[in-house]
Amino acid sequence: MTTPINLTQAETGLVDRFDAARTGLAGSDAVAALRASAAGQIKAKGLPHRRVEEYKYSDLRAFLKSAAPLAAAVSVDEAKAALGAADMLGELDRYRIVIANGSYVAELSDVAALEAEGVSLADFNAALAGDKGAALLAQPKSAGTDGVLALNTAFVQGGVVLSVKAGAEVSKPVELVQIAVSEGAQVTRCRVELGEGAKLRLVETFAGKAGAGETNAVFDYDVADKAHLATTRLMISEGAGAVLATTLSRIGAKAELKTLCFIAGPDFTRNQQFVAFAGENSEAKIYGVTLARGKALADQTLIVDHAVPHCNSREFFKTVLDDDARGVYQGRINVAQHAQKTDGEMMTQALLLSEGAEMANKPELEIFADDVICAHGATCGEIDEDLLFYLRARGIPLEEAKTLLVLAFLSEAIEEFAEEDVTEILEQRVRDWLAAK
Repeated sequence: MTTPINLTQAETGLVDRFDAARTGLAGSDAVAALRASAAGQIKAKGLPHRRVEEYKYSDLRAFLKSAAPLAAAVSVDEAKAALGAADMLGELDRYRIVIANGSYVAELSDVAALEAEGVSLADFNAALAGDKGAALLAQPKSAGTDGVLALNTAFVQGGVVLSVKAGAEVSKPVELVQIAVSEGAQVTRCRVELGEGAKLRLVETFAGKAGAGETNAVFDYDVADKAHLATTRLMISEGAGAVLATTLSRIGAKAELKTLCFIAGPDFTRNQQFVAFAGENSEAKIYGVTLARGKALADQTLIVDHAVPHCNSREFFKTVLDDDARGVYQGRINVAQHAQKTDGEMMTQALLLSEGAEMANKPELEIFADDVICAHGATCGEIDEDLLFYLRARGIPLEEAKTLLVLAFLSEAIEEFAEEDVTEILEQRVRDWLAAK
């Protein structure tokens, strides 16, 4: 018999929020049942907390003090004004897809131009109401009963389904921007489907009103055989509360997935990824760059499932922490018994700029095959005083010397990611963060 838990104020608020909002949430009867089940999990177990192994270092229950209501719908003009004031990508030539306060805004998205490139867009809510709506909320086995995913399933307000037809190669990056126009929680889910041999570069950004309430976004990637998907995620909502992002990735045969998540700013950030190889001779390259200061917490968590033979994965994460910030890296490579000839390599490195900063590194390997090459490593330390002396001896001021060393440290991951469209944008974001000290 399960002992009932004492819900916190935030957890009670989430249960009440679901009861108040459930009749207005999109989806078929099957989707409504999934939502109710997810809400029941929240009521029974509460929010993820430090006694849940996956959240040992990222206690969402302790951080979330209240439950903001879901963000209200906004007009196209309001979304357009907020979008113009929060452009993160500057002069980058790209297509754009806009989600404002949790809802897809077709009027501000480059629908026609993307259609000409072989990309179709559909409102996620409309897809939830269809015959395959429940399948869009499917949860991979590796995610278990993840609490953040349960929150998303219960409350998802909207999003977009992006489909690239087989053989299409989109000529410019596509920005998927989620902007908070007004107060309230934003809960979204975006499905990205690449047909066989398709190629897409995706840039995911979060922007808008600081302190608008928790953001909970799920990105569901389905990369077909011989397809190539490169995604860059910028989680740079200065002063925001909790920003939670989950990626569910399925990779077909002879395909490639390449991702980089850049975190700088939110008070509580968790970027979690669940990657599954579904076809042989494929590759996943997963990178992370994290910057945190003040009392911020930034968590990069991933699970890579090698379920088939002859696949390669590389995970490379860099973290810089200042003041009393806390960083978390949790990574696990699972290799199934029949997944022979797997090559998996994981590295996490952290640089601490103050005595109060803390980093928790937890790389893991779970291997059931015997013909594999797998390795993991973790480092954590301060700026090298010899390198700092070398730069200062050549007339470079102290703060500038520190900036050069931090930038060089982080640029290793950014440049290995090797997406020229965003390299300079990311490096400039590092400079801006250091200059704001």
